[in-house]
Amino acid sequence: MTTTRRRIVIAAAAVVILGGLLLADLYSRGLAWRAFYNLTGEESPPSQIIGMTHWAGRWFRQQPQTAPYTPMDHIDVPPYGINVFLEQEAEIEKRELILQMVSDAGFVWLRQEFPWEDIEIHGRGDFEDRRNDMDGDGEIDTISAWDKYDNIVGLTEQYGLRLQARLSNPPRWTHSDPAVGDFAPPDDIQDYVNFATTVAERYKGRIFHYQIWNEPNIFPEWGDRFVDPAGYTDMLCRTYDALKAVDPEIVVVSAALAQTNAMDGRNLNDYFFLQRMLDAGAADCFDILAVQGYGLNSGPTDRRMRATTVNFSRPMYIRDILVRNGHADKPIWISEAAWNPVPEPDEVPEVDARYNFGQVTEEQAARFMVDAYERQQQEWPYVGVTFYWFFKRAADFERNQSFYYFRMVEPDFTPLPIYDAMVAYTQQREPVLYKGVHQEINPAFVLPADAQIVTAEGAQFANAVQTRTIAFNASGTEVSVRWRDGETITVFRDGTPVITLESDDEATFTADGWHEARVRLGWVASPHQLRIDASSGDMLLDSVTVYDNTVLDIAILAGAGLLIVLAIGGGYALLRASRPATSPVVHPGTAG
Repeated sequence: MTTTRRRIVIAAAAVVILGGLLLADLYSRGLAWRAFYNLTGEESPPSQIIGMTHWAGRWFRQQPQTAPYTPMDHIDVPPYGINVFLEQEAEIEKRELILQMVSDAGFVWLRQEFPWEDIEIHGRGDFEDRRNDMDGDGEIDTISAWDKYDNIVGLTEQYGLRLQARLSNPPRWTHSDPAVGDFAPPDDIQDYVNFATTVAERYKGRIFHYQIWNEPNIFPEWGDRFVDPAGYTDMLCRTYDALKAVDPEIVVVSAALAQTNAMDGRNLNDYFFLQRMLDAGAADCFDILAVQGYGLNSGPTDRRMRATTVNFSRPMYIRDILVRNGHADKPIWISEAAWNPVPEPDEVPEVDARYNFGQVTEEQAARFMVDAYERQQQEWPYVGVTFYWFFKRAADFERNQSFYYFRMVEPDFTPLPIYDAMVAYTQQREPVLYKGVHQEINPAFVLPADAQIVTAEGAQFANAVQTRTIAFNASGTEVSVRWRDGETITVFRDGTPVITLESDDEATFTADGWHEARVRLGWVASPHQLRIDASSGDMLLDSVTVYDNTVLDIAILAGAGLLIVLAIGGGYALLRASRPATSPVVHPGTAG
């Protein structure tokens, strides 16, 4: 056998052996399986191998700019939200049980629709409900349409939960032509503005977050007509001004943009729709941009970044559009996120558009959602709340609809695996600060009882916390502290003081009179316990920024190691070259 053939055989054998080891690892869910899952979101070995070829292609495409270290409002909040349909529950006891279970599962935010058609039912300014015989006497009864929603707001407060009220679903009287579709915007946008204003006035000081419409970029949410980004922007801006006039503290959330690549007029790709909204001036008319976050057939760790791929990473492209348009300070909330364990035909024979939202198992749906919350908190500092879609429906008559199977709990309140997974996750997980700028209200901060949130001139968002000490867990390679006052502050890492900062140190001053100083945590991002103490009096702490420069740090270490190796190798070569040449010694009598 020639040398060349021998090398080919050895190389082929190595490929076979390595390929066999890789397949063994993938099918036993070893280290390679975990790495492939974390890049592709796929779990079956064939799909992972194909997915890795897709993932490799991302290096040949421009990737999203996300500006992760931009200060943003409305992100330092508990990330756990859920969609509920409390208005569909006739019995108050069931509404209360829902909120009890939601609270037990660790959810803090409710996305609850306040359907326009269920409140201003019969005509402009008419808030009575004259649709039902409530007492069974054969005559229609008149009740206040507000009663149900007053109860919902009261129960939410009772359980310490926060409401995002979705204002959508217009009543029939708002359309002169029924052919426009039930969900079409009203003939007169001012009717919607007036409705939103009335809701805000009624619940002033009790509801602060209002979402204006839902999915205006797809059919049928904008009616049986072409979608209209400029028309929606007009609705959004007029409603924004009206709500802020009721209460400047109200937070306006834009309608969630549906994930779609369609461009057929009645449906418009979410990237194009958002860009046209921004071109029409929408950035001045919302505090939070809302998107949908469905993963469909791949898990939440799918990082195959292609603009035409609908996966859990899609909000990164939405973020990119905001950044490129100069709106990096606008946060994103995900209005709906979940994976659909729709049953097979032998389990439930008739399901319309069965695979329209993908298909996973109940176990995958539970695990994926936990991983989604984990990824959001570790990697997306520009995302505030993710709302699970959804808790439950009042009855099971929609079992023939594929969306029905997103439910977390059955109509009879039987929990599904996703509910148990969320209970376990939220109860065990301690709040941690990951990369990004974190304001004083972040739930990860542990403060003494006498700490106060105060107005502070020059603070990034007007307020700062006045305290003598603050503790938190952070995972990164560096943290930056932004503070004022306090004669001297000391930063402790894992119980050990690592740096003392003086209030008169000019090197840490910023242009607006605050101090900023960085503290090194390590070469690779890992969790640490940190504490900041003021030596005398109270300090004002504005924000803590966590940096994750792991990739850069590893590159620097690898580069330094390579330089050292090259230096040693070069030095050795020079040493050899500098030695005098020697001739072999030939002893007499040895030749011949």
